[in-house]
Amino acid sequence: MLTKKNQNTSTCLKNPKNGNTISLKLRIRNFIFISFAAVIMALNIKIFVRNANTFPGGATGLTLLIQQIFWQFFNIKVSYTIINLLINAIPVYIGFRYIGKHFTILSVYMIIVTSVLTDLLPTIKITNDILLLVVFGGIINGVAISICLLSGATSGGTDFISIFISERKGIDSFNIILGFNTVILTIAGFLFGWDKAMYSIVFQFISTQVLHLLYRKYQETTLFIVTNKPREVVETIAAISGHSSTILEGEGSYEHCERNVVYSVISSQESSHVVKAVKTTDPKAFVNVMRTQQVQGRFYRPKEY
Repeated sequence: MLTKKNQNTSTCLKNPKNGNTISLKLRIRNFIFISFAAVIMALNIKIFVRNANTFPGGATGLTLLIQQIFWQFFNIKVSYTIINLLINAIPVYIGFRYIGKHFTILSVYMIIVTSVLTDLLPTIKITNDILLLVVFGGIINGVAISICLLSGATSGGTDFISIFISERKGIDSFNIILGFNTVILTIAGFLFGWDKAMYSIVFQFISTQVLHLLYRKYQETTLFIVTNKPREVVETIAAISGHSSTILEGEGSYEHCERNVVYSVISSQESSHVVKAVKTTDPKAFVNVMRTQQVQGRFYRPKEY
């Protein structure tokens, strides 16, 4: 245990990362993972979403809703690809204008591959239990979107808006989009029955929770590290995460000897890597990892787009 003695000045180190430099190897890896995510999402639509007759929100849900409206009220079968590309026109513009060209190009690739596969693949029936279809469909959808985001892309639609808000405000905005999707699902409830709308809300909620679990770029973690090697620990944190730290001088309450505490706030996505590196730098370090609710002030976020 430590009692605060006095605060040292913040240790400022130049960020060694260059988020704008993406190696060819990393680009190829991202391309492969995005292709894999597109296949997963298309299969999820044909196996779980179609059989449950739900509308999972976002561009996908809106596309399926429009398809259903044309088929049920006008007896016209409209291509999923055409509708999805038209719906994503404005979000893609937002991506090019405000997020990044490389990110948007990969996202467009994801949108096109998913759309084409959804039109080409047959509907596969594995169960008649709607609840099972909704739960597992939501989990798979969240996994597919997380793979996209971790690979520097998105599945399109409202995800573009989520990234835009998150980049501008520095917050996790996916719950805000969940509220927006509820509007789409309300329309579906009026047209096709409230049971389908409510199942769709469950689908979207599960998908969002999986996304929060796997993709944590806009969630922060606070580190308090008691160490005898404060400078080395600070350099380790900066080298891995690009974040600076503050060194606090304290006194051990048991032995009444001087102790140094390194305080830093980092992205939750980097937390495990940083803690592992800190323990390598100082095996005797005492590390306290806490979830951070909100950060005000300058907070470094690497640009991956």
